[in-house]
Amino acid sequence: MKKIFLNFLMFAALLTPLVLASCGEDDNNETDPVEDNKLSGSIKDTKTLDANVEYLLTGPLLVEEGGVLNIPAGTTIKAQQGFSSYILVLQGGKINVRGTASAPVKMIADKESAGQGYWGGLIINGRAPLASPSEVGSTEVNSAYVYGGTNAADNSGELTFLILGNTGARSSADVEHNGLTLNGVGNGTKISDLYIYDGADDAIEFFGGSVNVNNLLAVNSDDDMFDFTQGYNGTLKNAYGIWEAGYSSSESDPRGIEADGNLDGGYSGHPNQSDFRVENMTVDLRLAAVSFEAADKPKRMQDVIKIRRGAKATVVNALVKGTGTVEDLVDLTDSKGVAAVGTTISLTNALTNAPQRPTNPVIAPGVTIGGSNTGCPTNIFAWTGYQF
Repeated sequence: MKKIFLNFLMFAALLTPLVLASCGEDDNNETDPVEDNKLSGSIKDTKTLDANVEYLLTGPLLVEEGGVLNIPAGTTIKAQQGFSSYILVLQGGKINVRGTASAPVKMIADKESAGQGYWGGLIINGRAPLASPSEVGSTEVNSAYVYGGTNAADNSGELTFLILGNTGARSSADVEHNGLTLNGVGNGTKISDLYIYDGADDAIEFFGGSVNVNNLLAVNSDDDMFDFTQGYNGTLKNAYGIWEAGYSSSESDPRGIEADGNLDGGYSGHPNQSDFRVENMTVDLRLAAVSFEAADKPKRMQDVIKIRRGAKATVVNALVKGTGTVEDLVDLTDSKGVAAVGTTISLTNALTNAPQRPTNPVIAPGVTIGGSNTGCPTNIFAWTGYQF
């Protein structure tokens, strides 16, 4: 996660009148033909895409307050390369991604083997509370758009059976996309069955809010697999993160879970620090074993689970396995604040080589390393076609 900066050029571009091309059917005329497959601009009413059309995302696509974007099963959206290729649902807007196991929705790069950071990703801004209920946050990639509020049950739509690939484009070291960014999203929003692969920065990041997410497969995320901050208080259930053989990270501190109570550790006085739950998580490191020397840092994970800066976490049935190397299984420390009292973690270590430290600090109340946790089941991801 990064501090928020205003990207002036992007802001100026977004003030220019935008046009949404080829959104297929709408509520006013369900028989309108699709004349163009390009997507960008603003949606202010209800737009329904056509699963028979392969769409090209050519710039920012904004779902504004009162707007609804419906994406039916089997729809493919391919994104052009660049930081400005992203989909952003603003406060009061809705996105309904209604994929199925046999016909998922795909949001991917417009070329094969695009790698990480090719295009932006999907961002949803809601009105659910943040660490400070009296304040709003600014979207990381463009501070013109805010999130947060007082409605924990806020509804931004639904995401089901969605594939996000090659996300995480950045404009600078401090302004970058994730795969899926959930900003103050309420628990009236339904999110389940996601596959996020080859993403720069985090596969998924929760900035506050209360939305629950079920059944998430994250493969080769450059930074954190599952990131929580700014007062998030929901549940992530059935989360499976993989680093494949030969993978290396460009980040300095990649993790399975990274959790802050407040944004960047600068707001310890905010009353609603992150207090969340993770159920059934597997971190699967398929890399070759390496040393703890500086030269090998890109090829190892810093922490399987990092809870810090006032965050309180309940992590049950977690498993780390594979041939890769980690520095800490669990780290509860940080110069800007440690994990909150009441944090409980149950983690089984099935790595073939020992971590540098099981826990940091050595005596970590509430942390259990051992047992026979099974982690996240893999059969729930059969629809992705991923070979476990």
